[in-house]
Amino acid sequence: MVINKPWGQEELIFKNDKYMVKKLTMNNGHRCSLQYHDFKIETIYVLEGLLTIEIDKSFSHHSNYKLETLVLNPGQFLTIHNGQLHRMSAVNGCAVYLESSTPEIDDVKRIEDDYHR
Repeated sequence: MVINKPWGQEELIFKNDKYMVKKLTMNNGHRCSLQYHDFKIETIYVLEGLLTIEIDKSFSHHSNYKLETLVLNPGQFLTIHNGQLHRMSAVNGCAVYLESSTPEIDDVKRIEDDYHR
């Protein structure tokens, strides 16, 4: 199932009661919302392009957060823990990546969003 997003698209490859796998395409110049998850834990694995990830390693999503910027190349990965503020973007062409995570598909708490969701 492919779901169009304002920043690109995501394809749900598999989901059961223990985990899910999605393939995401982040369009050039776009980014997802600055967000965190109460329960969901996800590992991001880059397939194509460069994926920029802003992440707060202090887990202070309520206030006074400080984002660190990482750039992942194809073959690199990062695990994002529940409660950890983060945002992905593509700034130099499209980025294609896999997300393997726990199955809480609607567990998204948006802090900022370019698309007013």
